[in-house]
Amino acid sequence: MSPLYAPFLDKLAPGATILDAGCGSGRDALAFRERGFAVTAMEPSPVLARMAAVHCGLPVVIRRFQDLDWHARFDGIWACASLLHVPLAELPGVFHRLAQALRPDGVLYVSFKYGRGEREHGGRRFTDLDGVGLADLLGLMPRLEILKTWVTADCRQGRSDEWWLNSLIKHQSVAMRPRRSAS
Repeated sequence: MSPLYAPFLDKLAPGATILDAGCGSGRDALAFRERGFAVTAMEPSPVLARMAAVHCGLPVVIRRFQDLDWHARFDGIWACASLLHVPLAELPGVFHRLAQALRPDGVLYVSFKYGRGEREHGGRRFTDLDGVGLADLLGLMPRLEILKTWVTADCRQGRSDEWWLNSLIKHQSVAMRPRRSAS
């Protein structure tokens, strides 16, 4: 995971506050804690939250993205392979809540399975996004600016044909002016 951590952590000061949003197993929360960051782990699944707390040695807040109510609390938010379980229609509200939880000039990392649309696989719901789809969503958020977007192959065995959209997004302290289209 280090190649994914680097662009995100490079934007944060030593000891910065990070929300691992949708922490799953607690793998990333543990990695950030071991690097000296002040980590809050959050997971909507009570079962996963208990497992993550054991793995990362941190308390894990059980909360859905749709229920986030933190305000200007975090320097960075890490949402790795977690927002992809939020229905597409609910993503604008979730991005708004994530932006509220970030301090001005904070950074947000997100990843989605690369593609477009919603699907069900193995009894789980997925929202897939490509760069244009993410830009369209964030176009509704005047304080969120995409800093970098890149695509990576899935590193897990047997999944080399699956791709991920990764994006690093900055919470602007002042709303950006709308971009004019070139004509």
